Amino acid sequence: MTAQTNIKTTVHSVTYDLLRSLGLTTIFGNPGSTEETFLADFPDDFTYVLALQEASAVAMADGYAQATRHPTLVNLHSHAGLGNGMGNIVNASQGHTPLIVLAGNQHREMMIGDPYLSNPDAPVMPRPWVKWAYEPYRAEDVPEAFMRAYVTALQPPAGPVFLSVPLDDWNQPLEGPAVRRQFSTGFAPDAERLRHFAQRITDSDRPALVFGPDVDRAGGWDAAVALAEKLNAGVYGTPLPDRVSFPEDHPLYQGPIGESLKSISDTLAGHDVVVVIGAQVFRYYAYEAGEVLAPGTDLLHITHDPRVAAAARVGDSILGELRQSTEMLTELVGANGRDKPKPLARQHPKLPKKESSPLTPDEVYAALAEVRPEHAVLVNESTSTMEQHQEWLPTVEPDANYATPSGGIGWALPASVGIALGDRDRGDHRPVIGLIGDGSLEYSIQSLWTAAQHKLPNVYVAMRNGEYAVLKSFGELEHTPGVPGLDLPGLDIASLARGFGCAAVDVTTTAELKAEFTKALSSNSDRPTVIVVTTQPEHASL
Repeated sequence: MTAQTNIKTTVHSVTYDLLRSLGLTTIFGNPGSTEETFLADFPDDFTYVLALQEASAVAMADGYAQATRHPTLVNLHSHAGLGNGMGNIVNASQGHTPLIVLAGNQHREMMIGDPYLSNPDAPVMPRPWVKWAYEPYRAEDVPEAFMRAYVTALQPPAGPVFLSVPLDDWNQPLEGPAVRRQFSTGFAPDAERLRHFAQRITDSDRPALVFGPDVDRAGGWDAAVALAEKLNAGVYGTPLPDRVSFPEDHPLYQGPIGESLKSISDTLAGHDVVVVIGAQVFRYYAYEAGEVLAPGTDLLHITHDPRVAAAARVGDSILGELRQSTEMLTELVGANGRDKPKPLARQHPKLPKKESSPLTPDEVYAALAEVRPEHAVLVNESTSTMEQHQEWLPTVEPDANYATPSGGIGWALPASVGIALGDRDRGDHRPVIGLIGDGSLEYSIQSLWTAAQHKLPNVYVAMRNGEYAVLKSFGELEHTPGVPGLDLPGLDIASLARGFGCAAVDVTTTAELKAEFTKALSSNSDRPTVIVVTTQPEHASL
């Protein structure tokens, strides 16, 4: 008779089995002492992506989740690491990214005395920027808390959730397996209300469509094109888009609507009905007095986020999953025989006959437009050159343009690492190109190390204008002269990049830029390349 070996199951083993079954096998983080019990005996079939700072870990997980359309786990260190990561948790919240943010906490038996690295009110800290925040009352509740976190993060509107787990919970005995539940992530709009919307749109003479970032996140690119083409309606881009949801080279595309009360109401004046799908009404930046919409313009709003619907200052709203809602609306509307709007007058800014020194942003983007590869993923955080990006590098396919959704910089560089890792895991080998200002790059430059360690052939064009140009432009608009801290002298970005394991070069002409860019993309490199191009500061359009 052979003696049977009793295998002890613990919170740790039961939770890892659950994570495995949920596909949460890629974990981003930066280990801390209160997390080591979670990471102990790390399974061979899991991947740990090390970032050198917690904010970068969160943004990498954000990019990975967006690329894979799957919840992603990021592990932070107690309250200190959570604090470091909060800025990019805000980005994930604004961008509807399904993240599970896990932080450790001190030993339960020590908590009464406020020990070092304890977080006595752990769920309070990340609010209001997470959908759910929780620290289990009992160690045996940890797997169930993960299941609830997974469901909550993924159900629309998707977003980050937070779990705090004391370090001694992981070794507590627990019989498994954890309960694995099935759930839905889609919901249809109210059919009668949608028919009413469809009739109002059908009866309109000059409708306008505004497709927001959440349409692309929902996989609704083709649905957006189908609706616009059936209606022959002009399509406008949203203010400060972090994803683009309609081809910017399409004949119906009419350009961005602006970023202020005045610019948006002026742009949409003359349309009798404006249909906003998957966006705020509206995301403003600089204050410029005006009306939300001009008299005679009605607004219909379709969103999957009740908070966004409630915050709209004008219009009637419907709640529904965005791709399904757009497809249903397309079936219900009548074409109405209306004429197509005039195509957007596309006339690139005139470039100087003799190349500038330093280069202007238009010269840089015009050069990149010549050598931009097909199907490239662009990740932009050059906040003072967003207008040039839209002009010279229009987005023409889904899942191809990413930017920060909250305005907090330092997101794009680590996010591009996560996007590239996510694409690689999906078998998608599109080139990932970062277009990042010198100020933004420095917020999270340590992310280059992670990119190099994972042999990502990302190409970064770092535009070195030596200042926070967008803040100077904002200062002019708000009449705030003499603001300190807006200049960035003495940065040697190429040397820093080489120190993190990247190839790096400084360029000063468009010929050098195009040659180095093409070389980086065609060399089958197994490391990132950073191309630093000196540019002139320019007034940003706000």
